Amino acid sequence: MNKKKTKSWFLIKSIACLTVATLLLPLMSAKILENENQIVEQKAVKTIDFLNSIGVNSAISKRGESLDKTIALMKYTGIRWIRAGYEGDIPDADFIKLHKETGVKFSYGLLSGGADISRLLAGARKLDAAGALLAFEGANEPNNWGLNYNGKEGGKNLTWLPIAQLQKDLYQAVKEDAVLKKYPVWDLCENGAQTDNVGLQFLEIPTGAGTLMPDGTKYADFATCHNYFSHPSHPGLYDNQTWNAADPGPLCKVDGLYGNYGKTWRQKHQGYTENKLLTLPRVTTETGVTLSEEINEEKQARLYLNLYLSQFKRNWSYTAVYLLRDRVDEAGNQTFGFYKPDYSPRKSAVYLHNLTTILADKPSKFNLQKLAFQVVNQPETVHTLLLQKSNGRFELVVWGEKAKGTEQVEIKLGKTYPLLKVYDPTKGTEAVQILKNTSSVKLTTSDHPFVVEI
Repeated sequence: MNKKKTKSWFLIKSIACLTVATLLLPLMSAKILENENQIVEQKAVKTIDFLNSIGVNSAISKRGESLDKTIALMKYTGIRWIRAGYEGDIPDADFIKLHKETGVKFSYGLLSGGADISRLLAGARKLDAAGALLAFEGANEPNNWGLNYNGKEGGKNLTWLPIAQLQKDLYQAVKEDAVLKKYPVWDLCENGAQTDNVGLQFLEIPTGAGTLMPDGTKYADFATCHNYFSHPSHPGLYDNQTWNAADPGPLCKVDGLYGNYGKTWRQKHQGYTENKLLTLPRVTTETGVTLSEEINEEKQARLYLNLYLSQFKRNWSYTAVYLLRDRVDEAGNQTFGFYKPDYSPRKSAVYLHNLTTILADKPSKFNLQKLAFQVVNQPETVHTLLLQKSNGRFELVVWGEKAKGTEQVEIKLGKTYPLLKVYDPTKGTEAVQILKNTSSVKLTTSDHPFVVEI
């Protein structure tokens, strides 16, 4: 073939291909966009499971707190569990009365400086007999509160071998107890601060981990973190604040799962891979934020609602805010609480009451169903959680995590529904919008949740 003819042929062919590609590109882009915005069926989660995840820290009847007031506060907020322990000498009878009056259960732990396993199990048996026990928990922040176990000091800047041995012995004691072995053991917290590599970045030390404790050592059933969503390592307000704190991987900007169980934040001991962290059973026993010029009561209240939702959606089984009522026996900024020292409610208590009232349900056996929906062109700061009540109604929770400004969001449903109700827990417990015979809902999201009842 003539060289000039060959060049011309390829030129014509290239122009033709380019023309076809140019014509098809909009269609291809539209197809990709269509796929991204497909109305997809999602299986719901029981509303009661989300409600049961909502916890708080409280001294119940000690440290200036009143048992009767604590009972009233728990009833109002709808909080389902309290993080506590034998520390502070809370009477067993107070735990049991609080449970009988409210249904609240307790994670029961060694907490700060505690190392008396026998005492912990003795108290736990009383809680078990009353149906009030939720789980066991190990030591509280040994990086701040060192302890003595079997005559050896550990934690802080010392060796963490006594901490590891205590946690191992706690786990073994619970699992060898005929009555208590059914309960999960939650890990100690801030294991990312361990100095020497005692393997506390694992629930069970795998073979070949090269730790000071033996391979196969079992510490816990659940990882435990204090992933405060406002942290000295990343202060201030930013988009997706609570969503990020719940991130199990290295993208988490605060003291999260990765820094304690992936690669420890202090000495960089290697733990689980990012892939394994995604499914690692986990709980949060402390998180929250104090009031400041940047975070007022309104902002704190909205963040606390988003917090419980983000944590649950990102596979944290239980989350406890620090605190129920502000501490009166500690110095510094003690404004974490849902309640002020005089027991007057902050907006966070009111908004949580509204959310738990809107979602209120009772334990029941029923088959979970699927709902077909999509958030059109879903912004990165908008998240969803599909819940279902025992009466069959879906509760689609849609929340925004935008530090400033708003997003216009449209939710398309797989079919037309005769009645939809939209609730805003920052406004109250009654529907703020009622839609009839519709297959879509439009919302203006910002920094708090809506509940769409279907």
